[in-house]
Amino acid sequence: MVDTLYGWIVAAPAIPNDVGGKYVAGAYIVFVLLLLIYVSIMAMKLARIERGLREVAEVAEQRKEDATAGETTPAEVKS
Repeated sequence: MVDTLYGWIVAAPAIPNDVGGKYVAGAYIVFVLLLLIYVSIMAMKLARIERGLREVAEVAEQRKEDATAGETTPAEVKS
């Protein structure tokens, strides 16, 4: 199996060094740059969503503490 794989790798044509090869290499570079830009945009978006979720969790925790504190204080009795 390893010999067959090695045979395919050796038989696969390499990128030629003529003008077409330069365009192919340029296309790969552009693709990698666009991929990096996309990943960085998604990372910033994820960070913003996490920050928003953290704020929502803090508000929910504060409301839970307020509700718990309200139950433990003695109720005022009006006569």
